[in-house]
Amino acid sequence: MRTIHVNEIIETVEKLCMHSNYYLNDDILEGFKNALVNEESQRGIDILEKLIENAKLAREKEMAICQDTGMAVVFLDIGQDVRIVGGNLEEAINEGVRRGYEKGFLRKSVVEDPIKRNNTNDNTPAVIHYNIIEGDKIKISIAPKGFGSENMSRLKMLKPSDGEEGIKKFIIDTVDKAGPNPCPPVVVGVGIGGTMEKAAVLAKKALIRPINKRSHLEHIRKIEEEVLDRINLLGIGPAGLGGTVTALAVNIEVFPTHIAGLPVAVNISCHATRHGEAVI
Repeated sequence: MRTIHVNEIIETVEKLCMHSNYYLNDDILEGFKNALVNEESQRGIDILEKLIENAKLAREKEMAICQDTGMAVVFLDIGQDVRIVGGNLEEAINEGVRRGYEKGFLRKSVVEDPIKRNNTNDNTPAVIHYNIIEGDKIKISIAPKGFGSENMSRLKMLKPSDGEEGIKKFIIDTVDKAGPNPCPPVVVGVGIGGTMEKAAVLAKKALIRPINKRSHLEHIRKIEEEVLDRINLLGIGPAGLGGTVTALAVNIEVFPTHIAGLPVAVNISCHATRHGEAVI
């Protein structure tokens, strides 16, 4: 049994909150560069060039890529042979978020009560998803999620008879209705299967998969590729000002489901699609 002190978790989360808001992931930056080749609109090309410049400046100056530094979403893969000492795990995660957003001069966007709307002033609490795995390590993945894109997300309980075509139509219609709101070019996370809430978590988790990595399931990979092509025919384009690159990728995760159901969740992310991970 390996022991990990909560201080190590706090420090790791603190660093990940800042790093993920300052440094655009390599796969997204490469996606911008590939989009420059495929974009037919001059306005779209100009916007993509500005996004690349913005990412460069954020990295050099260690400043937030976007003013909306998001609500911290945390995925924890916890080895079953780990014992956490020195405090409470969830409190440690939130303390790391608190320190990271304060030290990193990141905007605090979380309100304590969704009706009364009073700000917590430290961007806590985080949304935390736990997964128990084999081993004696903890993998921490943090995805700061801005709400310009989060607000465009949708979930639908399709009928099994809607099938593959129903899934494709729902994903494409969701992106089409979102239009310029999620700050395209977007990454589209999709969760299929499970129950209502499981599909939504799958869609969120799909967004932290690198955009240059397709599903290992051939039939899902084909859906990812076809839906991406069809989304990029919508004409929304970079910043929603028209063009041929509306999305950089469609990432789909699946899970077994009930014989009577076909839950599908679509979680759209903005052009930045920030995330970072560390193993301790």
